[in-house]
Amino acid sequence: MPPGENSGTTDIGSMSFEHALDELESIVAQLEQGDTPLEDTIRLYQRGNDLKLHCERTLKEAEERVEKITLDSQGNPTGTENFVIQE
Repeated sequence: MPPGENSGTTDIGSMSFEHALDELESIVAQLEQGDTPLEDTIRLYQRGNDLKLHCERTLKEAEERVEKITLDSQGNPTGTENFVIQE
C-alpha cells in the first residue's frame, strides 16, 4: 500500500493479517524517511503499534488452531471441525 493510502482509516480489528501487515510496512517506510512532521509521526507510530499487536494476536490465534490438528491412525487430520479460514 502506498504511503498514506487508507492509512489510519480502516478498523484494525476487521483487517486480515495480510492487509494489516501491508499497512504496517507502509508506516515503517514512512517513518524511516524521517521527513514526517512530529504529530504525524506520533499518529503513525501509534497506528503501527496497534497494527503490530493485531498481527501478533492473529498469528497466535492461527498457531493455536493449527496445534489442535492431529492425525488419526489413517493419517487423516482430526480436530479441524472448528478450523475455519477467516478472510
